[in-house]
Amino acid sequence: MISSKQRAKLRGMANTAETLFQIGKQGINDNLKKQTADALLSRELIKLRVLETADVTAREAAGILAEELGADVVQVIGTRFILYKPNPKHPVIRI
Repeated sequence: MISSKQRAKLRGMANTAETLFQIGKQGINDNLKKQTADALLSRELIKLRVLETADVTAREAAGILAEELGADVVQVIGTRFILYKPNPKHPVIRI
């Protein structure tokens, strides 16, 4: 669990980050989970987008992925959301 000050710092860092993954009509499948887990391990902070064709909202997708991957939801705005999970061995982001 991250504090509000840490969350604010992470939001600022993610502001300029590019969207790495899009969730579409296939929804949240095992392939997306694996790719997201790998990206979180290397980058720690990632931005995702939910397309209009998806059967879940951005808030629902963020909650599902965060719970299954052990990550924190930093922010959900519109169709985009940001996830954070520190690398246990070699942390990149210091908050």
